[in-house]
Amino acid sequence: MDDRQRLDRATAHLEPPFAVLDMDALRSNAAAMVRRARGKPIRVASKSIRCRALLERVLAMDGVSGVMAFTLPEALWLVSTGLRNVLVAYPTADRTALRALGSDDVAAREITVMVDSPEHLDLIESLRLPRRIRVCLDIDAGFTAFGGKFRAGALRSPIREPEQAAEIAAHIAERPGVRLTGLMAYEAQIAGVGDDVPGPYGRAVRWMQERSRRELIVRRGRIVQAVRQVADLEFVNGGGTGSIEKTTAERAITEVAAGSGFFHPRLFDFYRGFTGRPAALFALPVVRKPAPDVVTVLGGGYPASGAPGPTRLPQPYLPPGLGYHPDEGAGEVQTPLLGEAAADLRLGDRVWFRHAKAGEMCERFAALHLVEGDRVTEEVPTYRGEGMTFL
Repeated sequence: MDDRQRLDRATAHLEPPFAVLDMDALRSNAAAMVRRARGKPIRVASKSIRCRALLERVLAMDGVSGVMAFTLPEALWLVSTGLRNVLVAYPTADRTALRALGSDDVAAREITVMVDSPEHLDLIESLRLPRRIRVCLDIDAGFTAFGGKFRAGALRSPIREPEQAAEIAAHIAERPGVRLTGLMAYEAQIAGVGDDVPGPYGRAVRWMQERSRRELIVRRGRIVQAVRQVADLEFVNGGGTGSIEKTTAERAITEVAAGSGFFHPRLFDFYRGFTGRPAALFALPVVRKPAPDVVTVLGGGYPASGAPGPTRLPQPYLPPGLGYHPDEGAGEVQTPLLGEAAADLRLGDRVWFRHAKAGEMCERFAALHLVEGDRVTEEVPTYRGEGMTFL
């Protein structure tokens, strides 16, 4: 059987739309990520999973330790269900969640929140919390060139140089309500940008990434050294799925964050350093045939976040050879698909899609059907299926 036949057989009892996770593919992806990490632990990014049952399975794998959450309310919920060692990747201004954090022994011990300015510290301390809050310092890992006229990387922290990091670390040390326990620097321009792209754009990406990597090795090392003069850091986090082996090669790094690689969505097809297997898929039913080479599926308008464009749309994956109508794209309630493969599709047949990104697919479905070979072995709720929406 090919993958389409196998998935159709495994899910013959289900009515689409629905989402599946191929467990063999997930385990293969996880093993490859752990090998690339070269002995340093992977902290799993929950935003790329968004399913508590799968987070628990991933955390049980060798080489994976800790969660990188995307909001403090999410982190509080995960800890309340038994997960531990949770780093919140983005700063919070949620006073209610901060009060809950400061009022719970387990949460205050297991959750670390992100800061990058005195204003974040002021907010935390203004609440007069009964417990000291663990904080992590976010560092700008972006790449600049040509006198600052060119920049690549996410616009995150204003802290870029060792002197700045040491200054705010010393400022944190003077605050009785917070304790600096970690440092993070996420090189999005390397970890999240595929380099296996033909033509001038691909050459430009590779040029940028090589220079960014060399610059960051030195600067991040100096930042960590400067901060360690002030604080006893428990961890230094960096990287992402696209840069695991590069990031863990740095002496200053103690752990790497990754999440998308477990699911291997469409945007991660374009890397020279690794390959993965598509693990997360969703199926939509054919509901119309407007023409011999056109089928219409139910729903499909599930674009990924980021700068809008064709790369943010789900990929019609199986059967191969289908594409979007240029004037309609992926629709809210229906999506026409064009191509020779449409000729063999009938009403009720499935078209299998891959989301452009990883965990965002789970915001559309209440459950994931876990596939082993040609059987569905379990159904597990996503965050949405558990009634939890954090953004």
